[in-house]
Amino acid sequence: MEYKYLELLSPAKNLEQGVAAIGYGADAVYVGAPSFGAREAAANTYQDVKKLISYAHRYRAKVFVALNTIIYEHELEQARKVAVWAYEAGADALIIQDMAFLEMGLPPIALHASTQTHNTTPQKARFLQDVGFERVILARELSFNQISEIRQSTQVELEAFVHGALCVSYSGQCYMSEALVGRSANRGACAQPCRASYDLVDGSGKLIEKGKHLLSLKDFNLSDRLEHLADAGVCSFKIEGRLKGADYVKNVTALYRQKLDSLLEGKRGYAKASSGKVYVGFTPDAQKSFNRGFTSYFAEQRNSSLTGFDTAKAVGQLVGTVAKVSRSGILAELTVKLANGDGICFISKEGRLIGTNINRVDGGMLYPNKMDGFYIGAKLYRNYDHTFTKQLETDTTKRLVDASLTLSYKGKHVELLAEDEDGNTASLTSEESYDAAQKPEKARQTIEQQLQKAGSDLFKIAAVAIEGAELPFMPISAINSYRRELLERLETARCSYKPKQAKCIEPNSIPYPAAVLDYSANVVNTLSRQFYSRHGAVSIDEGFELSHTNEARLMTTKYCLRYELGACLKTPNGERLKGPLYIVNNGKRFALEFDCRQCEMIVKKGS
Repeated sequence: MEYKYLELLSPAKNLEQGVAAIGYGADAVYVGAPSFGAREAAANTYQDVKKLISYAHRYRAKVFVALNTIIYEHELEQARKVAVWAYEAGADALIIQDMAFLEMGLPPIALHASTQTHNTTPQKARFLQDVGFERVILARELSFNQISEIRQSTQVELEAFVHGALCVSYSGQCYMSEALVGRSANRGACAQPCRASYDLVDGSGKLIEKGKHLLSLKDFNLSDRLEHLADAGVCSFKIEGRLKGADYVKNVTALYRQKLDSLLEGKRGYAKASSGKVYVGFTPDAQKSFNRGFTSYFAEQRNSSLTGFDTAKAVGQLVGTVAKVSRSGILAELTVKLANGDGICFISKEGRLIGTNINRVDGGMLYPNKMDGFYIGAKLYRNYDHTFTKQLETDTTKRLVDASLTLSYKGKHVELLAEDEDGNTASLTSEESYDAAQKPEKARQTIEQQLQKAGSDLFKIAAVAIEGAELPFMPISAINSYRRELLERLETARCSYKPKQAKCIEPNSIPYPAAVLDYSANVVNTLSRQFYSRHGAVSIDEGFELSHTNEARLMTTKYCLRYELGACLKTPNGERLKGPLYIVNNGKRFALEFDCRQCEMIVKKGS
């Protein structure tokens, strides 16, 4: 039976978090190179990336190096050298946005098309497949049906985000940060203007919403929809968060590992993409890690409540409501038990997020560190779970690879054979000779007990076989010594693993889906221009970072503010908000346009 491998892909800000992600169940991690990664603050040294690759390959897990920014002309040679180094370090793939890499004559390493390349249609995915990409990372705005359509038109691997922060604009199509402060999202330096607060006004200057986070989306969570994604054709399930902390990586990776394992156990034809089983020492819970509230976005259908207008910060889990306020504490109607040291927050009557720690809990009475702003009816959220955090600090979660051991006794010498779940083997024959045991059943029991004690951070002894009726009389110390040496040899055998060799890119002239490319194609160097020209483009504009055209769409988003406010232009309620509409921040005004045919909202410079 041919299996379809399902991969859990986790973020690695650095070596420590990459090791944690793998230890808590990731089949692969993605990590930034020293430069050219779309998270400028998550760059890594060559040495750390190489160490992470070595660690990951112990579990047949993979490491993808992100070089997913656009590359300026003077950086092309440096970018090529970084790509070559990633190959020489043993990386399993490069994640790229700039098509210049396909013109560099790179060594044989798999290329993954970043979500920054705006992968929304079957035509785009098929083109990327045909020019040599092994994987396409899909736009987060796609529904299950749209993903299915892409799958039916392609054979390329499909990767989809399942958890974490959402960009309000299509990835690779946001120029607002560059326009405002000269920090390009396509260069890994986004200033996150989508998380700022704005006023919403109409053409006459009438104020509709004041000081609200109108573009700040809730966080993505498809943890209960993994089967839908697998059925639609996704093979890699990606967790966002290269700027998050280690606790986030551990908790969310462990949660999705459990969800994915349940799917694999109950669904024929699917298999795990790496080795080992994770023995989790705590109960994962997405609510206990950084989140702005959760949404499934457009996976199933368009819906409202995609944003938290009151704040762009993490609010955490809804835990209750304030019933009474006194001078020193509050009485709360709680849905979960709180503990001393927990962090709580709420939205004040003025619409501000206020947070504090709890000094003491006495039943429903909470005694916060600060009493500012509490009022009867306020919804309380826990954004820091003190007990859970302590659990993670002392957690004993392990990821272990199954191994079986076989012992036989021949000519007074002991022969041992080990085999792991991937078929790697190691053997050992004792130099010492041993007399036959006078009590073979007791000897069998002792040997089995000692061989089952792996004493390893890598292996779990899943089975022990002892061959023959006659058994040796051996000291326990000798049995343990042989077991340790045998497992060391087995680990050495595992370390000889080499990733599957990819093919070198062979340039072709398959037509690109469009012949005229504007600034949104993000062309900022001659190699990228050369690529698109060979594929049939007859007009290629400079990328926004070079042109700063005033006609640019600063954001193009599937999220619609009219829809969010219950004033969709396709419904009678659309008349409730008279156009044109603008958002305003710190004296800067941006025009909102609505393409109802595509169900898209466009943010442009205001007039």
